[in-house]
This record gives sequence, C-alpha cells and structure tokens, in this order.
Amino acid sequence: MTPTRTRKRLIAATGTVTAAAFVLAACSGGGAPATTSTGGGGGGGGNSGYTFAMITHETPGDTFWDRIKAGAQQAAKDTGATLKYSSDPEASKQAVLIQNAIDSKVDGIATTLVTPDALIPTIKKAVDAGIPVDTFNSGIDFFQKAGALTHFASNEKLAGQQAGKRAAAAGATKILCTIQQTGSVALEDRCAGVKDSFPNTENLQVNGADDAAVTSAIQAKLTQDKSINWVITLGAPQALDTVKAAQTAGATVKVGTFDTNPDAAQAVSDGKIEWFIDQQPYLQGYMAVTQLYLFKKNGNVLGGGQPVLTGPSFVDKTNIAQVLPFIKQNTR
Repeated sequence: MTPTRTRKRLIAATGTVTAAAFVLAACSGGGAPATTSTGGGGGGGGNSGYTFAMITHETPGDTFWDRIKAGAQQAAKDTGATLKYSSDPEASKQAVLIQNAIDSKVDGIATTLVTPDALIPTIKKAVDAGIPVDTFNSGIDFFQKAGALTHFASNEKLAGQQAGKRAAAAGATKILCTIQQTGSVALEDRCAGVKDSFPNTENLQVNGADDAAVTSAIQAKLTQDKSINWVITLGAPQALDTVKAAQTAGATVKVGTFDTNPDAAQAVSDGKIEWFIDQQPYLQGYMAVTQLYLFKKNGNVLGGGQPVLTGPSFVDKTNIAQVLPFIKQNTR
C-alpha cells in the first residue's frame, strides 16, 4: 500500500475516502493493441488460491497505468492471490477480455468502465456467473447498473469544476481543455466540469496515442487563437506536449493537468506545469484487488456499495516535494 506520509497541504476537493481503513484523499486513455501479464501470488498473505483478473483501457506507453498495475500487483502479493492483467483501449476488445476472464473462471474481476454501454452487458454476464466484479478509475455513475460491488475513483466532474476555479483565480481568460480519447465518460466529465465553473472553455479533441500529433494540434490551436492563456489537459503526456507546443507557437499559457507521471511531476516542481490533479492510481489498483479478496474471504464490501473516492486533490509547487519520491517509484 502507499507508504504513510504527511499530506497537510494536499487540497482534497471531495472529502475523505469512504473505506473505513483508508483515510487518504486522493483516466487516462488512448488507443493501441491489448497487453496481457500475470503476476502476484505468495507474499504476505500466503497462498489464498484466488485468481483475479484486472482489465483496463490502458494505452500502451501511458505511464499512468504503471502505478495502477503496481498497486494491483502489491495487493495480489499481500493477499496471496494470482493477478492476470490485460488491457485494450478499444471498448469491444476490452469486452472480449472480460469475457475471456469469465470463460477462464477467475475468482473475481476488476475492470475500468470507460465506455459503459459497450462493457456493461459483458460485466453482467460475469455477475450472473457468480463472479464478483468491482470497477475503478472510470464509470463512477454506471458501476451499480453493471452490478459491480463498488467503484474506486476520483469524482471527475467535481475535479473539473475545481480546476476551472483555480485557473480563474490564476487569471485565466480563455481555457483550452484537451480530450485524448473519444467516448470516454470520465474525460468528458472532466472538461464538462471545467466549463461549468469557467464558461469560456473550449474543448479540443486530440489523439492521445500519438504525442507528435497532440503537440501539433495544440500548437496549431494556440497559434490560431491568441486569446487562450490556459490549457488544461486530461493526462500527463498531453501536459508535457502542451509545454512543447506553447514554446514552438511562442504562446504564453499556463498549463494544469489531470494525473501525472515522473516527468510531469518534475515539471510541476520546476514551475513548467502549474499543478496536477491527483486521483491516486496506485491506491485504485491496490483497492480493486483487495476488495475482491475481502469479498471472497468474508463478504466485506468497502464503502457499503457506494463509490470509494481516491480523489481529487491538487498537487502544486507547495506540496510536490511530499509526493514526488512516491511518484518516481510508482507507488503514488
């Protein structure tokens, strides 16, 4: 689990996590082929004999998911379970991976719910087959419809609203909000939240699987519209692309982002990015697997069937030093 640490200055926009044992305040996306890996087992929990499948919409190369997987693998080790991880950013292929987990008769499934309409029918098949399912990261408004035990995530709409307010307080006149994956309910909620609190916000669809294309699209927009003085991105790679694009376009803009990676966190420390919104992905991965173990072992459900919030909280230059070491070791 995430090491104990002081978090005095982390600004929790939503309040505390609803799981009794965890009082920490805490989606990235894109497109490419599926990945599969197996890990966990042994460890502090002995050998429970359980096999859990984790299935996400990870874009290969997006380091956000390294921390999701690190948390899940540690939970598998701590509970003595075997973890089977697979991913595909295409909704239909993610649904196939869920079906594969059902067919292999795993003891539980943890999945993201980035495209609910495409995934819920297959998730319901797992539930009907007696396989417990929990969801995380994306789909907070849909997990109950899917029949999932609970959902571990940030409140994306609220996070967007807080981001818009912070940009406004920092002198924003027009905000550009970039969306890197078409159809993602979590990403749409983020930009909708920004626009709620700062109406002069324009969305820009970019291809999150191609950093060069993202940089070019943002550069072109900043060159064309000189009134933009803030860019809010929904993933760390796009924030770093924006810094490059602004330099090339000769534009003076401030950059804030959802989520982070070691390079983006360092950019916050260096003052190149104003802040990132933390949803604690390591904790999401850890709790998603731990919840399946607890349910199989003794029927416990964290949050009592309500979503368990791992965020949002803001990390900026005032508190980056507290979390940067954990980000660099993939435990935050």
